[in-house]
Amino acid sequence: MKRQGNIITVGLAPAWDLTCQGSHLHWGEHPVLEDQHLVPAGKALNVSRALAWLGQESIAAGWWGQDDIHQMRSHLTGTCPRIQIHMTPVPGHTRINVTVLDQAQHRELHLRVARSLASRLAFTTLQHDLGPCVTSNTDSVLAGALPGEAFKRQVLALAQTCLDAPSTRLIVDAHGPVFQSLVQAGLPWLIKPNVAELGELLGTAIPNRTSSLIKAARTLCDQVPVILISRGRRGAVLVTRDHAWQGHSVDRRKVVSTVGCGDYLLAGFLYGLTKSTRPQTALAAAVKCATARAWGWSQEQTWTAARKKIRVQVTPL
Repeated sequence: MKRQGNIITVGLAPAWDLTCQGSHLHWGEHPVLEDQHLVPAGKALNVSRALAWLGQESIAAGWWGQDDIHQMRSHLTGTCPRIQIHMTPVPGHTRINVTVLDQAQHRELHLRVARSLASRLAFTTLQHDLGPCVTSNTDSVLAGALPGEAFKRQVLALAQTCLDAPSTRLIVDAHGPVFQSLVQAGLPWLIKPNVAELGELLGTAIPNRTSSLIKAARTLCDQVPVILISRGRRGAVLVTRDHAWQGHSVDRRKVVSTVGCGDYLLAGFLYGLTKSTRPQTALAAAVKCATARAWGWSQEQTWTAARKKIRVQVTPL
């Protein structure tokens, strides 16, 4: 059966994304920007936003700073009505990340703040808020940076909360020691590392070759049934214990920005599973969605229009 149930995105590292776009930007000068916009983000919320573009409703959960939560709600209510906002307010202000895009020189600069909203009380409150949202057949997406090892027990308990109803699944897009603990505990149904993150998880560098990626991913299949590996311009590889597929875009166009492409890849895969039971069909939707993001089409076109124009190839390996 196709997957039918809630999709909940859970973010423990929310952020405002401030994007500044210009041309021929250099240190020490005072250029006038061509565009600037501020949006509520973080990887988990980016997945919800991508799902909304695909026409799929989701519940956006996790933390948000109480100092600016009303601003976040106002923005999302006006721009993404398919997102049901279920954020847990915690003391403080949500961090602001800055991305500078130089369109003329095809360069990007990403400025990130490491400020955390984590506390034991914040975890307790989030678990209480999240519990009623997790019903049968829910897919919970824990995405983005995770708090440090001091909060490992709380992260594992939160993950378990996401699995407290029948036929629920946990999807994790993260990295670091606490992410490794989630994998070792066998809690995720799916993980979505890029090539470097897969190597970090296994403690060794892995060549960006399909055979190497499949071999490495299969060592995790006793703990994680499905592994979706993002390969940037090379597309993605989907690995299970018995099968593997490679997907990539057939056409080549100007890449507007790579920011958020991994989030759109994951959203496209989850969306694909609501339409088909075939993993390779979901992979095709994932690659199309990520490609649309890279080409800037997710801001300019509807999913219905974009998916008809983007050609992808999915092959068994």
